[in-house]
Amino acid sequence: MIATRKSLPITRDSITHKFSVGSHEGYLTIGLYPDGRPGEIFLKMSKEGSTMSGMCQAFCRAFSLSIQHGLSVKDAVSRFKGMRFEPMGTTTNEQIPEASSIVDYIARYLELHFVADAPSQRH
Repeated sequence: MIATRKSLPITRDSITHKFSVGSHEGYLTIGLYPDGRPGEIFLKMSKEGSTMSGMCQAFCRAFSLSIQHGLSVKDAVSRFKGMRFEPMGTTTNEQIPEASSIVDYIARYLELHFVADAPSQRH
């Protein structure tokens, strides 16, 4: 079986979500397919050095390419949810009061808003 990439349209809707994990603030932008499904993610951290910036970009690119090649958001989330590394800690999101990493936070946010059997379906 050969995976085929489903690219997003040139102009697309998106959601941008401001968050913090520990003392690190960031913005998660989710590019959407016309049917409302996520097709890409971007992450901008306010306190980022070259290493954190590079790792955030690598994670976003891998996540985006995975879902563009057919991995469901639910399956993608299951691979990243629960990852534990710094920064970690309390968040500004009442639905996700603690996160074990920024990757864990993003996975849990996507699960809450884009996975059918998650507790909440609000954007």
